[in-house]
Amino acid sequence: MTPFAIAGIQMRVHSTLESNLEAMKYKLNTLMAIYPWVQLVLFSELAVYGPLAAKAQPLPGPAEAEFQKLAAKHHIWLIPGSIYERDGQRVYNTAPVINPHGEVVGRYRKMFPFYPYEEGVSAGNEFMVFDVPHVGRFGVSICYDMWFPETIRTLVSMGAEVILHPSMTPTVDRDVELSIARATAVQQQCYIFDINGVGDGGVGRSIVVGPEGAVIHQAGNGEEMIPIEVDLDRVRRSREFGMMRLGQVLKSFRDRPAEFPIYQNGARSEHFDSLGPLLKPTRYKKTFQPGNGKTDLPK
Repeated sequence: MTPFAIAGIQMRVHSTLESNLEAMKYKLNTLMAIYPWVQLVLFSELAVYGPLAAKAQPLPGPAEAEFQKLAAKHHIWLIPGSIYERDGQRVYNTAPVINPHGEVVGRYRKMFPFYPYEEGVSAGNEFMVFDVPHVGRFGVSICYDMWFPETIRTLVSMGAEVILHPSMTPTVDRDVELSIARATAVQQQCYIFDINGVGDGGVGRSIVVGPEGAVIHQAGNGEEMIPIEVDLDRVRRSREFGMMRLGQVLKSFRDRPAEFPIYQNGARSEHFDSLGPLLKPTRYKKTFQPGNGKTDLPK
């Protein structure tokens, strides 16, 4: 058995405040006082300053430095959700990963900003995994990334056994995301910690899923602390012997005879190209034409 204790913090996020930093510090200190056995803590996407790109700042920065102190104080791994990072003329949605010594071991930039709604945010292009010594390998993705199975597939191909996935979903598609989280966990045979915010940070309903697709915990719509001890040997057994000793998906993917032309460099899809530009939908208009019963619909 290879146990490791991870806690998600589903907390209320405000976008009108200067920052949510003090609330995050309070939540983290409280969590560690109650559950001192926790070894890694994960907050939701954009928890620090909320979903306003206007608050973007360079990294390293003062908020990240505060989280480094907290990680060292409690001797934990810490992912404080994400923050809008300003790098020259570009803004990225970036999640720092901090080790128990308070060192930033890496920063993951969200690969799939929620276009066309997450306007003005650039896409990252580097995957991120990190090792917890004597435990296992962890991967980081952010919110909309999970809608693209290639992202988690790549992290898993790099050896990730647990996916740490901060989200900020305030929209009506949260129920669909829960299904995606379960499907992703079983397809990639890994743990998924999908931690959403509350208030301006989301509708809650964070979810933790095991490597065989079973829901370990699903949160409600209010604030919650979610401490879960996982066993990474379950991931290894599932990958070696199959999900419930049935489908050995990663081996089948590895040994496939098929090629996927759409993944080749420079490949194009006529169907994808026919879908039009990536823009916000406009208001739906319907004009009735008297006499013929027909309507003019926007194209």
